Amino acid sequence: MTAPYGGGTPLVFDTSAWNRQRAPGVRERWLATLDAGLLAVCPLVALEVLRAARDEAQFAMFDRDLSALAHRNHAPVTAAACAAAQSATRELKGARRGIPALDMAIAAAAAERGFGVLHHDRHFDLLSGPLGFQSVRI
Repeated sequence: MTAPYGGGTPLVFDTSAWNRQRAPGVRERWLATLDAGLLAVCPLVALEVLRAARDEAQFAMFDRDLSALAHRNHAPVTAAACAAAQSATRELKGARRGIPALDMAIAAAAAERGFGVLHHDRHFDLLSGPLGFQSVRI
């Protein structure tokens, strides 16, 4: 049996993880994490995923999949999450310049809920310190 990512902690997946979910060596753990009910959706990630849909059929498929996941675990971007992202930006000083604002908000939304972030993006490793969430690389 394949172990899920994150050791039992719900994980907000980033677009970098979503895009790799079907890769060899990733698919089994992604499905184990999904089956365990540990994948969480942030609306900003949903927007990024939907924006990348190639056509209306793929948009509808992504929208259906994301909506189903959001019913289990959801990490909204609240005013408190935005304030935490701003504080983390201050803490990171020079390293913050390369971190997209969306990644900061996604990480802060996950941290606010006590969730980790499933990703393939070094920005989340940097943000995990000041925001205090579990950073899980896919």
